[in-house]
Amino acid sequence: MIEPHAPAPPGSPPPWSAPGGPGGPARLPVRPGTGRFLVLAGVFVCAACGLVYELELVALASYLMGDSVTQASVVLSVMVFAMGIGSLAAKRLRGLAAAGFGAVEATLALVGGCSAMALYAVFAWTGDWGGMWASGPRCLLVAFSLATGLLIGAEVPLLMELIQRIRRQDAGGAVADLFAADYVGALVGGLAFPFLLLPFLGQLTGALITGAVNAVVGGALVLGLFRRDLTRRARWLLLLANALVLAILGSAAVLVDDFERAARQAVYGGDVRVALQTGVQEVVLTGGTHGRPLDLFLDGRLRVSGGDEPRYHEALVHPAMTGPHARVLILGGGDGLAAREVLRHPGVDRVDVVELDEEVVRLARTDPALSALNKHAFGDPRVRVTTQDAFGWLRGAPPASYDVVLSDLPDPGITASTKLYSQEFYGLARRVLAPGGRLVVHAGTVASSPRVYWTVEATLRAAGFRTAPYCAGGRHAGFAVGPDRTPADRSRAPRDWGFVLAARTEPRPRLDPDGPRPYVLTDASLAAGERAARGTRISGLPASTLVHPRY
Repeated sequence: MIEPHAPAPPGSPPPWSAPGGPGGPARLPVRPGTGRFLVLAGVFVCAACGLVYELELVALASYLMGDSVTQASVVLSVMVFAMGIGSLAAKRLRGLAAAGFGAVEATLALVGGCSAMALYAVFAWTGDWGGMWASGPRCLLVAFSLATGLLIGAEVPLLMELIQRIRRQDAGGAVADLFAADYVGALVGGLAFPFLLLPFLGQLTGALITGAVNAVVGGALVLGLFRRDLTRRARWLLLLANALVLAILGSAAVLVDDFERAARQAVYGGDVRVALQTGVQEVVLTGGTHGRPLDLFLDGRLRVSGGDEPRYHEALVHPAMTGPHARVLILGGGDGLAAREVLRHPGVDRVDVVELDEEVVRLARTDPALSALNKHAFGDPRVRVTTQDAFGWLRGAPPASYDVVLSDLPDPGITASTKLYSQEFYGLARRVLAPGGRLVVHAGTVASSPRVYWTVEATLRAAGFRTAPYCAGGRHAGFAVGPDRTPADRSRAPRDWGFVLAARTEPRPRLDPDGPRPYVLTDASLAAGERAARGTRISGLPASTLVHPRY
């Protein structure tokens, strides 16, 4: 219940400018109702900024480290824990709530705004997150999560004190008002990040602008509304601190393009030709001119290595083309390289390519180096490209409509791809195969991830397929990076790519004697790859499903 104010004697100052002090009424330049509204508006904005910081850390960690479920769990659990600690620690600042809140917001703006640049800098200049530098970057991620959570948690008790000092209210009503503004602000921040900040500003600039907004609103709230509660020295210190934070964030925003170019060169080398953020992923093309091999990176992982890609794509395509192959479906393969190998076979009437990212398809059509590498496969009238999620597309595809299905998808160990290696997905693929049709799946590396590889094989068998495992080797470890390896990981790259050939009857990996001869793959190397894969078999693995992923 709100306590009534006694009427002020004639000529006395209004109640909102009455003397205050620690625990006493705040001395406001506005009426209490207006002051309360301004505080709740500040809560709204600060909550939106806080959630953006959380999502920024989750997104960047998932992009750089993979396995989005793990990264989200680590970041969010650490933050929630730190918020509790921050709330407890802020109890000591309740007597200096205005100054404490101003200091917290200035620090939070600096930490949250600069977190993305700091994490990306460590990734770019120290190497892969999974290598020898893993402890440093991962500890930095936890440190930013911890610091951000501590500061966000410290906001609540300080804001509660400020609201109560404006106008005394029962605790339940004050908490309800505060949390309502906080949760609505979090909703706005959560929606603004994927639909506004990320597509239009990018991760780095989005974080910097969010920090600047946080600093402006926090500083304005304290210096504008509660300035009479601060000493002259405290006002100047807070003003200088916010000015310094804004100067740092503004300078970083001005230099962010140069920083991105330098970091990108540190990650990908000095010959980056194309770098763009699509609605799906980051796409980077390097090389392809002056005799340098072309490399295609998707979200920092090497998907096409110009020096080695024939070994991968020939092993993916040719063993599945023994038998009827008039109608071919390629799931993924937006680079056009799998389609190139399919079109080498006589008797192909139609090739359907289902690729999620239309920008990759556009580059495959228009980039001189990539279109030359795929031999302008997407210009062939037999090729039809659909930009859609493979899972959703298969659900609407007519049954028994393809002789061959090629699954040229990202590595199963990437969380976003897990559903594309599930029993349900392979059940849909089995439905679209004609009698006698064949499915081949890129299943990761056999040598370094045998459990993942054999889980894919077990999942195919659970979907009703008979399977034949095989693998293909690269030239040497330095270049056999294959799909899904980060550029900083080349020295530890796998020496093989694993595939599983599947059909309703017992399949056999071999080359079509009447078909075109691959440039690299031979019957002998294919037989050796089959023996090598079978030698790593892990039996008794359960299938991966949508509700129980095993990768």
